[in-house]
Amino acid sequence: MATTGKQLFTTLDADGTLTVEVAETSFPDPTGNQVLVKMEAAPINPSDLALLFGPADIANAECTAGKLVATMPEPFLSGAKGRHGQRLPVGNEGAGTVVAAGDSEMAQALVGQRVACVPGTAYAQYAIADANLCLPLSDVSAEDGASAFVNPMTSLAFVECAKRDGQKAIIHAAAASNLGQMLNRICQEDGIELVNIVRKQEQVDLLKSQGAKWVVNSSDGDFMKQLCAAIDATDAFYGFDPIGGGTTTDACFKAMERVAVSKMSEYNRYGSNQQKQMFIYGRLDLGPTILTPSYGFGWTLSGWLLTPFLATAGMETVMRMRKRVLDNLTTTFASNYKAKVSLEDMLKKDAAVEYHAMKTGEKYLVTPWG
Repeated sequence: MATTGKQLFTTLDADGTLTVEVAETSFPDPTGNQVLVKMEAAPINPSDLALLFGPADIANAECTAGKLVATMPEPFLSGAKGRHGQRLPVGNEGAGTVVAAGDSEMAQALVGQRVACVPGTAYAQYAIADANLCLPLSDVSAEDGASAFVNPMTSLAFVECAKRDGQKAIIHAAAASNLGQMLNRICQEDGIELVNIVRKQEQVDLLKSQGAKWVVNSSDGDFMKQLCAAIDATDAFYGFDPIGGGTTTDACFKAMERVAVSKMSEYNRYGSNQQKQMFIYGRLDLGPTILTPSYGFGWTLSGWLLTPFLATAGMETVMRMRKRVLDNLTTTFASNYKAKVSLEDMLKKDAAVEYHAMKTGEKYLVTPWG
């Protein structure tokens, strides 16, 4: 018998109207390896905001009880043509209690347990999830376990990628984020050098108070000098950029090349032979990614997402990563939240504007039952 409860949906119409609303929904009975989770907590991550609001004009949105209506500007409206008219659920991850399960042994074993999960529909009172993507939390609270997948597994995956590629150092942009702070802790534990790029002095102070050795401020007049010095000291020719647009990746490539060229004994008109690699894994800046021809030809820029990495990493690696996350959920992989909001409160103007800005230290947690 189907279960009813509230769920959040986002709909973008062809005329540019974005409607985000909370509605009563019927959740089907789980089958096979599925479980039905009574959701207790779900974080609002940048990856959720891309679908929830995208670049819509939230500051001028019309908000009523359980509903927000905004306008999506061009060229983003045309770029999202594939979702026009579709009523889409939101919420990559969260935590709650399994209240029903399909007939598989794995699913049945989870009944009654609190789990972290990745249903893709977490902003709801209930969600159907795959038992393979559920992490039993034991005595860990739903709040502590709500962010057990996206940021922890992503930050761990960066280190896994670096080790796989023979790298001993990483550059990370927007490094004062929740994910960035996790990465800082992991790198200290694993002996990986980390060059953190931030944009405010208070973010420098924050990371250094957490033991970070190399923190450079992109707002400083000598930013490139700082970045080159950090790369020279660490051999960090490998980095991850969640900003995407603008010149952050370009600055990293320039600094890498300057350091590499400074160590050359002979001039080469094609630049250094040092291989330089950057991965864009987010779009905090929706503008174009600007690259300039100033770092030779030994560079590679790629997109990076967690799901494809997990699909190719192998089950042994994934299970090892998951165990490490579970064992350290309240320490290395702890997440902090500025505020908790219900489904309806998510769509109040003040809250929506604030978490849509994705500022450091202003992460929100959704509690679907209020």
